[in-house]
Amino acid sequence: MDMQGTVDAIADAMAGETDRGAVARYIPELAKVDPARFGIAVATADGGLYAAGDARVPFSIQSVSKVFTLALALGQRGDALWRRVGREPSGHAFNSILQLEHEAGLPRNPFINAGALVVTDTILEGHQPREVLGELLRFVRAASGDEAIHIDEAVAASEQRTGHRNTALAEFMAAHGNMVNPVALTCGTYFHQCAIEMTCVQLALAGRFLVGAGDGPHLVAPPRMRRILALMMTCGHYDASGDFAYRVGLPGKSGVGGGILVIAPGRASVAVWSPGLNRNGNSALGTRAVERLARETGWSVFE
Repeated sequence: MDMQGTVDAIADAMAGETDRGAVARYIPELAKVDPARFGIAVATADGGLYAAGDARVPFSIQSVSKVFTLALALGQRGDALWRRVGREPSGHAFNSILQLEHEAGLPRNPFINAGALVVTDTILEGHQPREVLGELLRFVRAASGDEAIHIDEAVAASEQRTGHRNTALAEFMAAHGNMVNPVALTCGTYFHQCAIEMTCVQLALAGRFLVGAGDGPHLVAPPRMRRILALMMTCGHYDASGDFAYRVGLPGKSGVGGGILVIAPGRASVAVWSPGLNRNGNSALGTRAVERLARETGWSVFE
């Protein structure tokens, strides 16, 4: 198929959409982003790269970073990680404390905020934050083949100033013995990991390590790749994960910066970005765009 024509048509269609969602305003730096932005990039297993719209404009990947930290944590701890965090969908908002209270400080999965804080705490154990963030950046740069990827310090500082709810989640888990490091260190590391800045092109290229075919970077073993993809399918869109699986049929991970990383196993890595979010905290246009891409390519795992 004409992949470039397909992504061009999707970008053109999204440009005409009026229901674009709302940018995340609880992080001041994200509130400044133009909601008219939309980008899409597709990196195929055979080495193709197709991009349209604002695909080369950098944005804050936010919770998409949890895919990379989970890969690091599984590499370091293996299945021992699951003693501190579950593998089930939450059915609650990504920053909910309600479920955490009912389940004695054990987060449902590594993609909600509480679970991601545990993952960060895990890879931080025995290290300084700068060492962990350096390792994370090396992993992302190796995955994408781009040494220019960096952390946006302004976004990190903005999150640090306003991240009271995440700090509360971490303190609650610490009260239940599920945090190893000082809460301030874990939260500071977490805020900085979420502030990694990438373009759709960089993110699509970085996602190739989960495609499992072609000449992409081989950074994780196939069993670990399958586990990450399974969690992306069942938990990657918070309490809208079931709807995303129903509509798109591909593993994906969203972030409140408006980015979504989607993997078509054996075929391609896809990144979309549009900063307007729906009520579940996922990119409104990004979700529609990958739904259309999956339909036109037949890439759904349920096809």
